[in-house]
Amino acid sequence: MIRAFLVWLQTRLGKGPGPDDASWSEALLGSLNFWSLLEGTHLLMLMLFVGCILAVDLRLMGVLYRRTPVSVVSRRLLPLTVAGLVLMLLSGTALFFAKPLAYYHNIWFRAKLVLLAAAMINIAIFHLRIQRRQPDWDHNPSPPLAARASALISLTIWVLMIVMGRFIAYNWYDCGKPQPDVINALQECAASEHGAMSLTATAGARHP
Repeated sequence: MIRAFLVWLQTRLGKGPGPDDASWSEALLGSLNFWSLLEGTHLLMLMLFVGCILAVDLRLMGVLYRRTPVSVVSRRLLPLTVAGLVLMLLSGTALFFAKPLAYYHNIWFRAKLVLLAAAMINIAIFHLRIQRRQPDWDHNPSPPLAARASALISLTIWVLMIVMGRFIAYNWYDCGKPQPDVINALQECAASEHGAMSLTATAGARHP
């Protein structure tokens, strides 16, 4: 069902009556400058958002701004954090719209989504449980273990997300190439237009 929707999104939505008319997705991908503008915006907003998260997390870990209350650091960076997050999500959604099928069958993109869900869970736990007692340790140079652990998890997740996002550009595990069965399964290559090619089967054919 998901793939059928993405096929429609990439090939049918906004397509004109002519056989050579492009869909909105295809037009965006084929645009000369707008695609580069979107990609650049996404990277800049990612830097802004993660930079703000980095500052807050390092304060929670007791590494930076030890004399400044946690609430002050968070409050001053909140507008930039929210702006970076919103623009990052909007530009990321537009980039996905340009080639949804390629991203859908990309293991790095799928790993990035899993990490994003983990980041949201970590944020929810911090705000619903750990932050309730923030007035007790707001001025402490080193917050309690739970806050420091949450900050470390946050930093780790966002660094891994950046790495996964960078790997999306490489074609190491593109569907249709010989690769381990587990990679084919995780990417649902069998359902893709390129199909699944087993590395084991290919190696067996070369060495009977």
